[in-house]
Amino acid sequence: MTKGEYRVGLYVSSSDIDIVDEIKRQTAHLIDLIDSIEEPKDVKWGGEIVRLKAQAQREFEGAAMWAVKSATKPRME
Repeated sequence: MTKGEYRVGLYVSSSDIDIVDEIKRQTAHLIDLIDSIEEPKDVKWGGEIVRLKAQAQREFEGAAMWAVKSATKPRME
């Protein structure tokens, strides 16, 4: 299991809604892609890159949560 798959809960709960699974797969891919960005050895800038990567991953994780909610929320009458 990759970091992205773990973060979005790709295998935790399967949905009967295809778009939910696709949102989770795409988000997992983006989180893993960001994770693959190399961090410089320079201590001064290395911490900044780590921070930026973590923030980007959090933003995608949050966006996926809202997207899944929009796909699964019952429609109002």
